[in-house]
Amino acid sequence: MSNAETFPAAGCGDSQGELGRRPASPVSAERCKPRVESPEPAPGSSAERRAAFNAPPLLSVIIVAYRSRDEIGPCLASLPRALAGRPVEVVVVDNSPDDGAGGVAQRDFPWVRYLAAAENLGFGRASNLGYRHATGDFILFLNPDTIANEAALAHGLRRLQAEPDIGLLSVKLVQADGAMDLACRRSIPTLWDGFCRASGLAAAFPRRRWFAGYNLTHLSENGTYDVGAINGAFMLARRAVLEQAGLFDETFFMYGDDLDLCIRVARAGYRIVYDGRVEITHLKGLSVARDYDRMARAIFDANKQVFLKHFNPRGSRFVRWKYGVAFGLWKAVALLRARLRGHRRVRPL
Repeated sequence: MSNAETFPAAGCGDSQGELGRRPASPVSAERCKPRVESPEPAPGSSAERRAAFNAPPLLSVIIVAYRSRDEIGPCLASLPRALAGRPVEVVVVDNSPDDGAGGVAQRDFPWVRYLAAAENLGFGRASNLGYRHATGDFILFLNPDTIANEAALAHGLRRLQAEPDIGLLSVKLVQADGAMDLACRRSIPTLWDGFCRASGLAAAFPRRRWFAGYNLTHLSENGTYDVGAINGAFMLARRAVLEQAGLFDETFFMYGDDLDLCIRVARAGYRIVYDGRVEITHLKGLSVARDYDRMARAIFDANKQVFLKHFNPRGSRFVRWKYGVAFGLWKAVALLRARLRGHRRVRPL
């Protein structure tokens, strides 16, 4: 059976919320018989490696690709095949299967499960599809424009195993120029935080808590602490947390879904944690930088919908008007400042 599958545009797997549970393994009668102890294989031996790959996956990495032909190879090559003596499972959902990324994945990484979508499903819907084909105890949603490393993944898994109250975790994301990707640790911004970000006050006074509440730049990049939200480019979670809080809301096409998930996981009683003691590389915005204005508008519009969903439960017209005006002004000021500065990088909420 080929590891490449094509899914119809409608449905694309189970409906949201129907989360597959793995059946418990039956108890073998062999367990009741006396056993003759065998010598343990030497560390790193072929027998040890075979045993690792025969075990159920510890971690499932879900990657949603969109026009990612040039990025998917380095991303997949950076992922370890096993962690803590158990295999790492990788599922790639390709939202643009005609661009060549699938050929790279299938030719150079045959152990990867490749799913070709019949249309562009968007980030959340494609991530949910990948989740339903994943079997690991832990789930990592990872962007294709990232370069991971074994140390960062192992560190994140150890934290989730040691601290079951952590719902979502992000390591430090560093861009190609060495600067931190500020979106990997965020607050749930207030209107004041948004004003400071759009007006430039946050950039002018990055170490002042009063102005830096949006991206928490007053806190150490290399520390670890609870935050309001992390970036969908790297979201590590325990499967049980996602089954309790739910998967991505598929009404969000590309932006806002990560913020929405963070809010729901926190309301389910879990912590959202940033851990800057380890890092990966994020070659940010490669697939969207060519169409800055449209994507920037999509960011603000999607996140306005997040706020209306979570902070206007009674459907108040005044609250809707308030957020409409606030996000409209925020978007207009941010786009104007970007044009004046010649800045062409999408900076999501």
